[in-house]
Amino acid sequence: MSLFVVTNVHSAEACPSGDKEMAPMLLQLLSQPNASKFGVDTQASAVLDGKHTLQMILEAADTAKVQEFMSPFSQMGSVDIEPANRCETVVERGRC
Repeated sequence: MSLFVVTNVHSAEACPSGDKEMAPMLLQLLSQPNASKFGVDTQASAVLDGKHTLQMILEAADTAKVQEFMSPFSQMGSVDIEPANRCETVVERGRC
């Protein structure tokens, strides 16, 4: 499994958290049972206060799985998927 850092940015107008219909759907989309359907394991997720930015650390076999899982979020804003490694891996190989 590979590690990925994902950033989703949306506008204040497109913010799903304040929408009574979208908010429950957002939580369902982010749930581990839903992520598992795409072969994705959620390691962590957080929303930057007041920034309309969701950041996630995900594990998956490849970028395509992460893209598929994150596809609904691209309807609300940008989605940036970056390959990553744990600190231990970087230290072991001796470079970032």
